[in-house]
Amino acid sequence: MSSPEIASLSWGQMKVKGCSTTYKDCKVWPGGSRAWDWRETGTNHSPGVQPADLEEVVQKGVRTVVIGRGMSEALQVPLSTVDYLKKNGIDVLVLQTEKAVAEYNALAAQGVKVGGVFHSTC
Repeated sequence: MSSPEIASLSWGQMKVKGCSTTYKDCKVWPGGSRAWDWRETGTNHSPGVQPADLEEVVQKGVRTVVIGRGMSEALQVPLSTVDYLKKNGIDVLVLQTEKAVAEYNALAAQGVKVGGVFHSTC
């Protein structure tokens, strides 16, 4: 199963190819996507993305995870989160969201089992 292309990104809106939903923040993985609701794990801009935010994506068997920190990179990614991914044998890229989406789409187009979490505002 391939990772879906992120079809569009603008401030506060993301579209994933093959999905009719418009997301504010989203999670993607081979074969699927869904809204990333920060309230599920109590995530805030600081301390930022938690391992709990990534568990669902990791469980989909990804080899690489791309984290989009927002358009102005306001979303933090603590070292503990990066370590969690590395300990699970997963490569991780932490980038500004526009760059993260471009990198994710490039990896997906190469057939890499890539997943991601993307913040589309600040």
